[in-house]
Amino acid sequence: MGTIRLTMAQALLRYLDQQYISVDGVETKFVKGVIGIFGHGNVTGIGEALERSPGTLRYMQGKNEQGMVHTATAYAKQKNRKQIYACTTSIGPGALNMITAAATATVNRIPVLLLPGDNFATREPDPVLQQLEVSSDYTISATDPFKAVSKYWDRIVRPEQLMIAATQAMRVLTDPAETGAVTLALPQDVQAEAYDYPESFFARKVHYLDRRPPVQSALERATEQIARSKKPLLVAGGGVLYSEASAQLAEFAERFGIPVAETQAGKSAIPWNHPLNVGAIGVTGSLAANRLAREADVVIGVGTRFSDFTTASRSAFQHPEATFVNINLNNMDAAKLGGEAILADAREGLQALQKALQEQQYQTGYGATEVADLRDEWITEVDRLYSLEHTDGLAQTTALGVINQTIDRSSVIVCAAGSLPGDLHRLWRAAEPKTYHMEYGFSCMGYEVSGAFGAALAEPDREVYAMVGDGSYLMLHSELVTSLQEQKKFTILLFNNNGFQCIHNLQREHGSDGFGNEFRYRDSESGRLSGDYMQMDFVAHAKSMGAKAYKAETAEQLEQALKDARNENVTTLIEISVVPGTNAGGYESWWNVGVPEVSTEEKVIHAHQAMLTNRSKARPI
Repeated sequence: MGTIRLTMAQALLRYLDQQYISVDGVETKFVKGVIGIFGHGNVTGIGEALERSPGTLRYMQGKNEQGMVHTATAYAKQKNRKQIYACTTSIGPGALNMITAAATATVNRIPVLLLPGDNFATREPDPVLQQLEVSSDYTISATDPFKAVSKYWDRIVRPEQLMIAATQAMRVLTDPAETGAVTLALPQDVQAEAYDYPESFFARKVHYLDRRPPVQSALERATEQIARSKKPLLVAGGGVLYSEASAQLAEFAERFGIPVAETQAGKSAIPWNHPLNVGAIGVTGSLAANRLAREADVVIGVGTRFSDFTTASRSAFQHPEATFVNINLNNMDAAKLGGEAILADAREGLQALQKALQEQQYQTGYGATEVADLRDEWITEVDRLYSLEHTDGLAQTTALGVINQTIDRSSVIVCAAGSLPGDLHRLWRAAEPKTYHMEYGFSCMGYEVSGAFGAALAEPDREVYAMVGDGSYLMLHSELVTSLQEQKKFTILLFNNNGFQCIHNLQREHGSDGFGNEFRYRDSESGRLSGDYMQMDFVAHAKSMGAKAYKAETAEQLEQALKDARNENVTTLIEISVVPGTNAGGYESWWNVGVPEVSTEEKVIHAHQAMLTNRSKARPI
C-alpha cells in the first residue's frame, strides 16, 4: 500500500474533497468548500493548504466568525443536509466567535464542520498569543467550550490522529439522526506537521443514507392507537422537508382526512392553500390549528422536536385522553410527550403507516365541513391583517401582506428572531416546499443576513429575501459584504420598528411598563432610555458598503421597492418603516416565560396569577 507525505492540514482537505453522499441513488459531493477568516493558528497551516492544494474545494472569505457559520448552516439546511461548507478560524477569540452559531446548527439538527485553530500541541510557546491559561487544567483551551454545542468533538494532537477523527466526523455529519456541529480542534503546530498517510485514506468515499423503515411492532402499536381516534392531527416538522416527504404527507392527510398543522421548521411542507393545511401551531399558531390541537385525541408528529412553541408550553393539547405518535429518526425527539415512537425516515414512516391504516379502513370523525370552516375563518383573518391601515404609518402585518403578494411564489424567505417569526409563521402563505427558511430551533438573532447569503449560495436560481428586524441587523450583518465579494445577490427586508419590540411586547404583556428594549436616547431627567427614538439611516449604511438600498414608508412604496430590488444584480436592502407593536397577537395559545411571584407593581402580580391559571392546563411532564 502506497503512502503520500502531506501535512495534517493538506491531508484534511484532500480527505474532505473525496467525500460524497448518496440519497435514493443520487450522489452529491458532500463538502462544497471552506469559509474562513485567517489568523495565527490557521493561516500557515490550513491557510497554506487552501492556497496551494485545495483540490476542488472552494474557499470563501468570511467577515465574522459567527456569521460565516450561520452561512454554512443555512446552506446545508437549504440543501436538505446533503452538502456542507466547513469553517476555519484562528485560535482564541476567532474560535470562540463560532460557538453561538455552532449551537444554532446543533439545535436545528444541521451539519456543519468547524475547524478552529488551537494552542501548540508541543506547548513550546507558552503561553501563545490568545491562549487561555487555566491554572487548574492546562489542557483546556478556547476550543473546549465547543464540547457543549457539538455532536462530535476531537482535538488532533498528532497528524496521524486525523484519520480516525475525520472518519468519526463524517459519521456524525452524514447521520440524519445525530447530525449537528462537528468540531475538530487543530493545534497550529500539528496543522503544519507532515505524515506518510496511506493512499487509501484519500479514496473516494460515498456515505449512503439508506432510508430507515419502521419496525413492524412499533408500526402495529401506532396503528392501533390511531385507529381508535376520531380527531387526529398531523404536526409537520422539519424532518418532512429533509426527507423530501411533502408528497407523502399530503397523500396521507388526504387519504384519511387528517388536518395538517405546521411547525416553524415544517412550514412549506405542503402549500398553504391545501384544503387540509390548517397553518401554524402553538404559541405562534393559527386559530384553526390551535383549536384543532386542543380537541385532538391523537397527535401524529412527523419529524418534529416538539419545542415549547409548538406545544404552547405543553398546553396546546388538552384532550384528556390525547396520545402521541412520533415518526422521527432521532430517538430523543421520538420519545417526547410520552409518544409511541416510530424510529423511521419520515417518508418511509408515513407510507408504512398509511398502508397499515388503510388495511383497517380507518377514517376520521371530523364533521363534513369542520376543518374547512376553521380554515375559511383563518383565511379571512389573515386577509384582514394583510390589509390593516394604521394612522401612524405602515403596520407590520400589512407590510408582510405586500411582500407575500409581490415576490415570486418560488422565492425563499429567511428569518430567525424577533416579532417577525411569529407573524411569518401565522400569516405567510408558502406555496412551494423550501421557500420558508426559518431558524427557530435556537431563534438566533443575527442569523438572518448570514443565513440569506447561505440560502442564496444554495439556491442560485431563486430570489432570496432576509426578513430581519433592526435589532438583529445591528447585531450581525457582516456577510452582506461577503455576498458582494462573491457576487451572490439577495435582498434584505429590514423592518425598522426602533428596537427589540418583540421582547418589549412580551414585557408589557406581563406587567411591565416597558424597560430597556427600545432604541431611545437617554432622558436627562429620568436617567432612563426613555427619550426620543434614535435616528438611524440604514439605507445610507447599506450603500456605504456597496449594496443597493431603498426606503419604504407606505405599502405603495414597498411594492415599488420590491420590484426595483428584483431588477438589481447585487445585494439590496429595503428599509421598511413599521409602527412598533403592529405585529399579530396570540390565537388561543400561551407561552410560559415565568412571571415574578412578588413585585411592587400590581400588574405583575395579576400576570403571575394568569400564568398559574394557564400552567394548570399544561400536560404533566
